[in-house]
Amino acid sequence: MRLRKDTDDMQEEEVLLIAKVSDALAHPARIKIFRYIMQANRAMVLVCNKDLVAHFDYAQATISQHTKKLAESGLIEVKKQDKFSYYYANLGVLMKYLNATKKFSVSK
Repeated sequence: MRLRKDTDDMQEEEVLLIAKVSDALAHPARIKIFRYIMQANRAMVLVCNKDLVAHFDYAQATISQHTKKLAESGLIEVKKQDKFSYYYANLGVLMKYLNATKKFSVSK
């Protein structure tokens, strides 16, 4: 008789990724900001802080706090040029997150 060891196919880094990205997407404003950046990038349009302030009804400080949280999660990358910060969606992190959540939902 063989004893089967209960194996969990999720890696610790995937669990941490789910937690980090889910935390970043836990606020509706951050979801909207991330989606805006993603769509602008797809259209080859640069996005900086002033663009986000102009598009959303939030103060500049609020936008900065939300983009900081998104950047910490890895969902966006920030590139500084002169006095401006430009935002780029990191679709690689988004896809890793989606794949990890898919694996999470079917884990035994």
